[in-house]
Amino acid sequence: MSKVQSSVRKYVAEFGENIFACDGGILFCKVCEIKVNSVKRFTVTQHLKTDKHIRAVHRKNENKSKFQQLLPNIPDKSMFAKDLCNTLLLANIPLEKLGNRHVRLFLEKYTGKDIPSVSLLRKTYVDECYEDTMNKIRNEVMGKKIWVSIDETTDATGRYIANVVIGTLEVDKPGKIFLLSCDVLEKANHSTISKLFDKAMFSLWPIGIQHDNVLLFVTDAAPYMVKAANAIKAFYSKMIHITCLAHGLHRTSEKIRSLFPKVDELIANMKKVFLKAPSRVELFKKETPDVPLPPSPIITRWGTWLEAAMYYCEYFKPILNVVQQLNAEDAICIEKVKKIMLEENILEADLVFIYSNYGILKAAITSLEKQCLPLADSIKIVENIENKFKEVSCANGVEIYNKFKNVIEKNDGFRQLSNISKIITGENSSTNNIPEDLSSSDLVYFKYAPISSTDVERSFSRFKNIFAENRRAFLFENLAKTLVVNCNSPDE
Repeated sequence: MSKVQSSVRKYVAEFGENIFACDGGILFCKVCEIKVNSVKRFTVTQHLKTDKHIRAVHRKNENKSKFQQLLPNIPDKSMFAKDLCNTLLLANIPLEKLGNRHVRLFLEKYTGKDIPSVSLLRKTYVDECYEDTMNKIRNEVMGKKIWVSIDETTDATGRYIANVVIGTLEVDKPGKIFLLSCDVLEKANHSTISKLFDKAMFSLWPIGIQHDNVLLFVTDAAPYMVKAANAIKAFYSKMIHITCLAHGLHRTSEKIRSLFPKVDELIANMKKVFLKAPSRVELFKKETPDVPLPPSPIITRWGTWLEAAMYYCEYFKPILNVVQQLNAEDAICIEKVKKIMLEENILEADLVFIYSNYGILKAAITSLEKQCLPLADSIKIVENIENKFKEVSCANGVEIYNKFKNVIEKNDGFRQLSNISKIITGENSSTNNIPEDLSSSDLVYFKYAPISSTDVERSFSRFKNIFAENRRAFLFENLAKTLVVNCNSPDE
């Protein structure tokens, strides 16, 4: 028996087996459920005097609780602490909240447990929760065909953040969707995206990447994404690359915006009129109680500009009535809005044209954003848009249709998925236009294949919520693990 083991056994004999237990050279406090430094006797007696230990002994004596029995291999981690950490991560509650004295006392009172420190959770249990989540993803994906989606954004500190989302492809039902990883990129280019893809697949299949199980890659239409996809195909020969159709429809709506500058000017200035102007808002509500306040579209957010144009078409007269009562000298935006609405005779006609012919575009984008949509339904949404656009024969209509066609024709993956969808639905009996590496047994897995990358966009919204303004000290390693746990809640 070593000197260390001998001293540990002495502490157990001295202070009692109801307080301490030992496993080799490890001294374990059964009351606090933690390891105790036993190098010196002083550190052992100091532990017995800590508030944490005293409270735990008090609860034990008061409630006569039955504490966990010591196993042959003594655990150095508490299941309660792990579950607590996992719950906080899933609910996006900062671990720092446990540092609040009132929170700790409340939890200790009603759980009868000693609440672990924030540093203990962060250093020990965040990693465990993350690994548990990754193992659950691996188990769900085991032996299944999958699709992969990657997108990047810039966070509040200027870093390039890229998320990798995967989903299982099932024959007869929608598959499950998971956030696989969140990484910082040095640059946003084809090389970093290719490396990220390979890194993500290795984390999913650490024993060996199952190249033939990756059937679909969904990204936006950025040139570096297309270039990365072409490079990745060399190793994933069965993979089809499709660029997001919701992005594509949004680019078409941007063309509409560029063709109607007066409508764009109205929308841009009107949202300034009522921004942080309570007196004007009060006037608006008084004069038009049944009309919602003018929208504040963000041009990078899909479909919001079209939605605003439809709003002004529907409520043009009551809004004009309010604008006429505003003083143009109060703000430049009011002056501009008055000039546009009162002096531009074509404005109202333009709004009617947009609403009548392109209002469907907003609804189509919203539909494509839905999860678990059958591939055939997604294809029909896009085909319906094309048929509607064909009917508009004026000069602007032709330009918009040509923009739409250009977006679709550049998307080779969409054409391939359209052919696969027609085979699945029985509309086409030929496999001539199907990639040669795909077998008939592979095609059946495309029934619920996505054609938009909205799931990655949703993960960025979660990222923004977690990386809030008051949490900028978050180490990225912990931030990424927190996001993976949070986005893969078992209830979602």
